[in-house]
Amino acid sequence: MSGASSSPSTWAVVRAKARSLGELLKFRLSLLVALSAVFGYAMAAPNASWLSLLLIGVGGMLITGASNTINQVTEREYDSLMKRTANRPMPTGRLTNREALVYALVLAVAGIALIGRTFNLPAALLGIIGLLSYAFVYTPLKRVTPFCVFVGAIPGGLPPLIGWVAATGSLDAGGLMLFAFQFFWQFPHFWAIAWLADEDYTKAGFKMLPSAAGKTKRSTSMIVLYTLTLIPLAIFPYEMGMVSLWGAIALAVSGALFAWPSILLHRTHDNAFARKLMFTSFAYLPAIQLVFLLARP
Repeated sequence: MSGASSSPSTWAVVRAKARSLGELLKFRLSLLVALSAVFGYAMAAPNASWLSLLLIGVGGMLITGASNTINQVTEREYDSLMKRTANRPMPTGRLTNREALVYALVLAVAGIALIGRTFNLPAALLGIIGLLSYAFVYTPLKRVTPFCVFVGAIPGGLPPLIGWVAATGSLDAGGLMLFAFQFFWQFPHFWAIAWLADEDYTKAGFKMLPSAAGKTKRSTSMIVLYTLTLIPLAIFPYEMGMVSLWGAIALAVSGALFAWPSILLHRTHDNAFARKLMFTSFAYLPAIQLVFLLARP
């Protein structure tokens, strides 16, 4: 009788741990990263097999999951201070640091090995650089300087470059162009979220807005500047032969639509426009990736 009564309890604990580990992965964010890696691979290898696309996506998701997990272990104390993160597995104690770090190690090794063995070592090396810079440089800098967003934009921009290098084995202009778009996209994306979560971030001591003073004109000016950068950037893929003329126009129009809520935020400092900018950032990235894929000359 004792064995029968204890078994459901054991399975309940296992299921709860599994759910908590799944939360550490941040599935939606990791999926976005994985799709960016798939996009980079598809741009470099238009006739790639579905299996190759799947494997580069899985590898990207595993490495991103490891980065997210280490981030949450490091920020456990600070996450407990913020409403948006207080119920995560680490601050609630649903997982121990040891459990989370072992999980991160398994994800990292699996992801790097998958990319290195299936594709090539340069792509795996970029994955390692992304993991280390996100987890061990960007994460601690969040409480030190607003420059952390610039640092975080580097690993954030790497997924399409990793996909490109996985397909070509080389670091060349095409891959760097894809990196540039995702790199500059990071700034309005991060800053829109930071604007909306400013109160929470202040409680945790995170310095995420461009100005250390927070919601200032300087912050909104920087948001507008970095968003507008995406408009003239559209000419370079055309000049490089990566997209047709209509593709370049579509990229520029996408950048202009993305910039508009940032301009309205600059004028009004209204949270509604920060929210609109955040949602526009979610739409912008897959939109331009489709343009790149469909507008190849």
